[in-house]
Amino acid sequence: MEKPVRLLLVVAVALVDQDNRILIAQRPEGKNLAGLWEFPGGKLEVGERPEVALIRELEEELGIRTKEACLAPLTFASHGYEDFHLLMPLYICRRWEGVPQPREGQAIKWVRAGALRDYPMPPADLPLIPPLVDLLGA
Repeated sequence: MEKPVRLLLVVAVALVDQDNRILIAQRPEGKNLAGLWEFPGGKLEVGERPEVALIRELEEELGIRTKEACLAPLTFASHGYEDFHLLMPLYICRRWEGVPQPREGQAIKWVRAGALRDYPMPPADLPLIPPLVDLLGA
């Protein structure tokens, strides 16, 4: 029998601009997986629903506001790390208020779906790329 593993639920979002580009953020120095690029999002707080967590994280990380109705689930990643298993739903968001600004020392960049593989990402993020390419084209 396998030993029990800690399950970590993290939510992520592909912000898609009017030019069909996706916003990615680079993890800042001092954080786990520093230097890698990822989709905005983060951990859920106790008792928090995924959509509420994303709205909070977008405000904290990028200074933008969105609504639940603007978040559409697209796919998810399930990835085993050494000391936990990550489950990460990915939402698409095309409508928000404000201009995304890096508020936590991270770099941000707008890229085409087909160019996402040009940016080193955590292993859990890689399976999220093909559905984005299917949806938005290369």
